[in-house]
Order: sequence, then structure tokens, then C-alpha cells
Amino acid sequence: MKTGVQRVCMVRSIVCCWVFATLAAHASPEGAPGTPAPCKAAPQAARFTVPHRRDSPALNTKPESAEWAQAARSSIEKDCSSTAGYRQFKTEVRGFWTDSDLYLLFICPYMDLNLFLPALGGGPRLKLWDRDVVEIFLGDDWDNIRHYREFEIAPTGDWIDLAIDLDKQNYDSTWRSGWQTAASIDRTTRTWYAAARIPLKAISSHPVTAGTLWRANLYRIEGLGEDPVRHFMCWNPTCVVNRDPNHVPEQFGTLAFGK
Repeated sequence: MKTGVQRVCMVRSIVCCWVFATLAAHASPEGAPGTPAPCKAAPQAARFTVPHRRDSPALNTKPESAEWAQAARSSIEKDCSSTAGYRQFKTEVRGFWTDSDLYLLFICPYMDLNLFLPALGGGPRLKLWDRDVVEIFLGDDWDNIRHYREFEIAPTGDWIDLAIDLDKQNYDSTWRSGWQTAASIDRTTRTWYAAARIPLKAISSHPVTAGTLWRANLYRIEGLGEDPVRHFMCWNPTCVVNRDPNHVPEQFGTLAFGK
């Protein structure tokens, strides 16, 4: 018998298949006007090297704070499956790590917010991917790449963390990582922020040191309406059609733990 989460994820996969099959069917040749053509996976995956901090600061969503000002930076602006880019929604990601945790901050410009209301007051909440959300997929297993962890944060502060095992089609929403989250919305600048403090031991049973490499992908799902008109953005584009564009571990990038 499938769990409720498995049924939800199956529905998500079916919807995504329909969305991206539709896009593929109407795609124009690369360089031609109209709907962007499906992208081609880059031969070299994205790499994000985060620096180490000796202290363990409190989590906040203020990019001007000393903690985030000194963090490494990357961005998400490419469509997961096509050659499209979304400059108006370019999402900055900042990161660093301590002896115990990985810290990430997402800075998300928006035009309109697509939210589950009322908020649950801090989650966990399933199906966040049906509204505006950022997602973090992390795994340390380079042999079984279909085993990893998923983390999601909404602008409202609702969240969900899941243990993923694609071989068993298991999306375990009862698993808890012990992470901390924070979110805020600045309606003046039309920007929302999401921050995460993820225990290293939630991802790996092995010691994390400078030079450790994890498999990772970062996502943002944005926009009003149904999936065909929303924006599915990937840090490392997965370039797949007829399937969920996020759960593509063969197209994850690399998170590198720096000095």
C-alpha cells in the first residue's frame, strides 16, 4: 500500500510529465522565436563552494548581516528543462558551513506571491511545491545517487523535509532532519527570503571536512496559476521532459566544503 506522500508525489510526477510534455510538443528550434527549446545538460555540472566559519551564528534572513555578507554566492535563474531564463526572478543563494551545520540563504525577487494561506506557523506542510517555494536537494552517496534528502521553505515560513529513496519510490515525510528555518517577505522591494540551517549529520554519517563534496541541486518554483504557466527554476538545469524536472539525481551539481 502506498503512503499518502507516495500518492502525492506520484500525482506531482504525473502533472509534471504533462507540463513538460506540453512544453516539448510546442518547443521551437533553438534560436527560433516562440517557446524555448528543451535544454541540453551541461557536460560539467554546477559547483558551489561554501566557506567555513568557526562560530555557529543564529539564523536570520538579512542579507546585509555580517554572516551572510561574508558567505559564498551563487544564483538560480535558468529553467529546469528549457533554454529559457528568468532574469526578473534571478534568485541569489548564499552559503557557508560550520563544524555542525550547513547554512543557506535564498533571496527571491517576485511579482506576485502564490501562497498557502493561512500559514501553519512554521510547518511541516506537504505539497509546498504547488505554491511559491525554494527547494534544496542534498546527498553524500556518490554510489547510490538515488538516495538523498529534500528540504523546502515557503515565503510564509512553512517547510517540509523528506528522505528520498527513488529505488523504492519512497518519499518519507515522517523523517525529520532537525533543521532550522526562517522566512520573511519584504513587500516594499518585492523580495522574499528563506534561510536554512541544516545539520551535517542529517545528510552524512561521515565527518565533513574542508574538501568534502556532496551532491546537490537547488530549485525555485514561482508564479501564479497552474503548472504550465509557472516557472520551474534549477541551479543546475536537469534538461528532462516527460518527467518531474527536480528529482533527476543524475543532473545534480556539487556542493563543496571549502576552508
